[in-house]
Amino acid sequence: MNILKDISLSVEEGETVSIVGPSGSGKTSLLMVVGGLERPSRGRVIVGGIDITDFSEDQKAAFRRDTIGVVFQSFHLIPTMTALENVAVPLEMAGHPDAFDAAERALKVAGLVRRLMHFPSQLSGGEQQRVALARAFALRPKLLLADEPTGNLDKKNSEQVISLLFDLREQFGSTLMMVTHDHGIASRCSRVIAMEDGRFR
Repeated sequence: MNILKDISLSVEEGETVSIVGPSGSGKTSLLMVVGGLERPSRGRVIVGGIDITDFSEDQKAAFRRDTIGVVFQSFHLIPTMTALENVAVPLEMAGHPDAFDAAERALKVAGLVRRLMHFPSQLSGGEQQRVALARAFALRPKLLLADEPTGNLDKKNSEQVISLLFDLREQFGSTLMMVTHDHGIASRCSRVIAMEDGRFR
């Protein structure tokens, strides 16, 4: 069964796009295809002028590392690593010469200077998502994919996380594609796309 049906989408560099729609409409699947985390059964995926459709898994992983930041609803932090280590590890894998210094700077920007040595279990949900944002932006991605980044947060933490996300996006000039169920958050993007049953409405 095809989850996405006859999807055609172009996003300009630096644009902010939100994708809204009911559960099961294909929003997350679309992000996963764009990020090279799922392979489409047909069609092409071109990111930053590079066709990644037929990349091997290793090629896609390297491309994501160098080009794409991803933020998930469930944070995806490594529980046995501190906030500092969670941000530094991707930097080290990318060959950054000062990974821990860069990670510390990113966490300071995220307002977590007093949480560097805390483990995820010692952080609130809002703090964990800010660590995830610091990790996603530490490598200055050209494209940020955010899948329900406030889905597990209360109103206050949601507002803080979204403000940080848009501040960092503006600072680095990243293109943003965001799935959200919150129409107030969606309206902060320059374009809102509605999906239903695998298609754009």
